[in-house]
Amino acid sequence: MNNLIDKARHLPIREPAVTISVSPVLLPAPDRGMPIEMRITAPATGRDLPVVLLSHGHGPSLYIPSKDGYGPLVNFYAEQGFAVIQPTHANSKVAGFPSDAPGAPLFWRARVEEMRLILDQLDAIEAMVPAIAGRIDRERIAAVGHSMGGQTVGMLLGARLTDPNDEIASDVNLFEPRIKVGVLLAAPGNGGKDLSDYAAAHYSALNPDFTHMTTRALVVSGDSDVNPHLTVRGADWHEDPYRIGPGADALLTLFGGKHGLGGVAGYDAKETDDENPDRLAVTQRMTSAYLRSALYDGDPAWTAACAALAEHASGVARVERK
Repeated sequence: MNNLIDKARHLPIREPAVTISVSPVLLPAPDRGMPIEMRITAPATGRDLPVVLLSHGHGPSLYIPSKDGYGPLVNFYAEQGFAVIQPTHANSKVAGFPSDAPGAPLFWRARVEEMRLILDQLDAIEAMVPAIAGRIDRERIAAVGHSMGGQTVGMLLGARLTDPNDEIASDVNLFEPRIKVGVLLAAPGNGGKDLSDYAAAHYSALNPDFTHMTTRALVVSGDSDVNPHLTVRGADWHEDPYRIGPGADALLTLFGGKHGLGGVAGYDAKETDDENPDRLAVTQRMTSAYLRSALYDGDPAWTAACAALAEHASGVARVERK
């Protein structure tokens, strides 16, 4: 029960499950130089749980970009039946690499490799977390990423990257076929001439090629998510993965939504530049429904959610489909 939401309560959801959260889970990564710190959140009971790998962003807070952030998404997905694995990426201030390490500040390649290592080591993760041992479905794996995490997920889904300031980063392909579906939340758009002067100088790796992003995906953007420090374009920059990516078959646009998309990064956090319970609830419910239908053939969750959104919450968001 959430008394703060209004129109979004009409969007259907499953009966919330009782959940468990296990942290810290330290995954050995010898080639990385330090283990990957993770949080695992899942329903307390049940088997064959679909998996969500959640990739955090590159925000200003100390702890939100880590295994300890994104509670509004993590808790909701787990209550809806998903086992959520949250890595603390190399760019994290609290438990990542030093700010002067190779690949700083975004560590874009390391982030993707961390997600792939998690998939390689699912047996080891289950052994470290008996509460989920034997309970996850290896054939139903999704990835969800916010902001820089959206770029990480896009690369896992097939998007390529060329960093004009890195001579060995040309048409980099880190596609991960074990991930069956993705959600890109406020992800960066095209690079090149679309970047601001500052971003071109400091974040030149924000230069994806979405034409190879063939895995099915939902793109979520806010129509007020304007970032002049990153791009010379408006909020439509964040729609590029949908407009260009052949696998992206749906775009959820949040009216009045800024980069926080209603509050995905944390409860009452400074990353949440547009804290709005209804907007957040739409993001939670629509993305969960999309994942459910994408992972289970014939599941009507996405169709039902889209119909309810159009009927009851059309003033909050809209869905565009290819």
